[in-house]
Amino acid sequence: MRQRSLLTAIAATTLLSLTLAGCSSDQAGAKLDPAESPLTKYMSVMNEGYDEDSMLAQQNEQEELTATCMADEGFDYVPVDNSQYSGMMSADDGEEYGTEKWVAENGYGMSQSPEQIAEQQEQSQEFVDPNQDYVTSLSEGEQAAYYEVLYGVPPTEEEMGEDGSYEYNWETSGCQGFASHEINGDQPSQDEHAALYEAMSAMYEAAQSSPTLVKLDSEWAACMADAGYATFTKKADAQESISTAQSELYENQTGAGADETVLAEMRDKELAVAMADFTCAEKIDYTDASMSVQYDLEEQFIIDHKSELDALIADTEQGK
Repeated sequence: MRQRSLLTAIAATTLLSLTLAGCSSDQAGAKLDPAESPLTKYMSVMNEGYDEDSMLAQQNEQEELTATCMADEGFDYVPVDNSQYSGMMSADDGEEYGTEKWVAENGYGMSQSPEQIAEQQEQSQEFVDPNQDYVTSLSEGEQAAYYEVLYGVPPTEEEMGEDGSYEYNWETSGCQGFASHEINGDQPSQDEHAALYEAMSAMYEAAQSSPTLVKLDSEWAACMADAGYATFTKKADAQESISTAQSELYENQTGAGADETVLAEMRDKELAVAMADFTCAEKIDYTDASMSVQYDLEEQFIIDHKSELDALIADTEQGK
C-alpha cells in the first residue's frame, strides 16, 4: 500500500482545527461531505486501494519480507500478525465522530475515561509479540545488534531537528526499511514538492481570515461568553485551550505522574468546553458555512496549482 501523502495529512490536520464540515450555502439544505470536497476528490487517486483489507494484506507481506531479511542477517524473526491491531481500533472514531453524542462522551478526544483506559490496557495485554521470548534470550550486546539490524542505526543529534524529526532513509532503516520500500516503493519527496505543501497549508490558514469565518467566530465567541467562556475570540481557541492545559499538566508532572483527581478534573473541563463549543457552533450553523468556504478555497486552489498537483499525483503513481 502506498503511504498517504503529507499533502493529505496537512489538509486533514488544518481542516480539523477549523472544523470545516457541514453544508454549503450554494446547495440549499444539501449536506456536503468533507470526503467529497473538490481537492479531496482531485487527489483521491493517491489513496486508491487504501482500505483495511488491502492494508492488512500488505502489512503482513511486509512482515514476511522483514523475516527473510532478518534471517539473511543471522537472526530469527517471526512475522507479526497485524490483524491483532484491528481489534484495538475504536468504533467511536467512525461515523459517530464529531456528533453530539460523541462530543458529550469524548470532548475533543484528548483525554480518556477510566473505562476507556482500562479497555485500552486490556487490549494491549492481549497483543502477542511472537519475538519477545527470542529477544529476551539474547545477551545485551546481541539485543542491540538485533534491533540495529531490524530498525537501522538511530539518527544522531546532528541529524535530528529541534522538534525531534529527521529525514527518513529506507536504506539506513534496517530490515523494516527494506521491507517497507519493497512494498511501497519510493514516495514523492517532501522537499521536491515543498512549495505545494506550503501553499496547501497557507490556503487553509487563510480561511481563518475570510469574512465569513471572521463573522462566524464573532458570533460563536458571543455564544461562548454567554456560556461562561468569555476569553475565547475564535472557535479554534476552545480546543487549543484544552490542548495547552494538558501539555502544561504533563510537562509539570513529577514522580508517578498526574494525580487521578487532577486528571479527572481535566477531563471534566475538556468535556464541558467541547460541549459548549459544539452547542454554539450548531446554534449558528458554523460548520455549514465554513464548509462552503472550504469548497471555494479548494476549487480556486486546483485552478491555481493544477500543474503542481498533477506532478505530485504522477510522482506518487510512479513511486518516484
